[in-house]
Amino acid sequence: MNSPKTSALRASDNHEPITPLDRLIIKFGDILSTVFLVSACIIIFEIVMRYVFNAPTIWVHETTTLFCAILFLYAGNYCLACNRHIRIGILYDWVSDETRYYLDVFIALFGLIYMSVLTWAAFGVAQKALFAPWGDFRMETSGSAWDPALPALVKSALFCVVLLMLVQYLLHLIKLITDHRGNKNV
Repeated sequence: MNSPKTSALRASDNHEPITPLDRLIIKFGDILSTVFLVSACIIIFEIVMRYVFNAPTIWVHETTTLFCAILFLYAGNYCLACNRHIRIGILYDWVSDETRYYLDVFIALFGLIYMSVLTWAAFGVAQKALFAPWGDFRMETSGSAWDPALPALVKSALFCVVLLMLVQYLLHLIKLITDHRGNKNV
């Protein structure tokens, strides 16, 4: 097992936010994570209503699914903000600082391209969930007995989350390039 002193030297252990937006995303995510607790309480409420009072609800399953879906979507932004995205740590730690810089630029550039395409696709999905084919505002509903507009909310949240991640990658790329240029001039 690594001691705290040696593990702090690994480049892959740097989980600090890169931009002010990252810090804001982390703070909001920490607050938003309490919604998981709210979901658990709602599920407990449903269990009590169903098995103690024999009065099941029609809204609990879809509501908790909405909450958890949005939280799982936001987790991508949170992970990127904490600098905990997927990379092969053993290789990342093994290479030089200069190579690590180019790997970071590649990751940010690839993420930017990927998020651009995903944002475009998510916009189309959200648009179809919010508007009828003839252009009138009409939110897509679940089709259940309760029939809330939760699918439209989840698809709209997906668009917002990937758009935010696109901005994150853009800011990361800008910060990497400007910091690297600043270090070369010193």
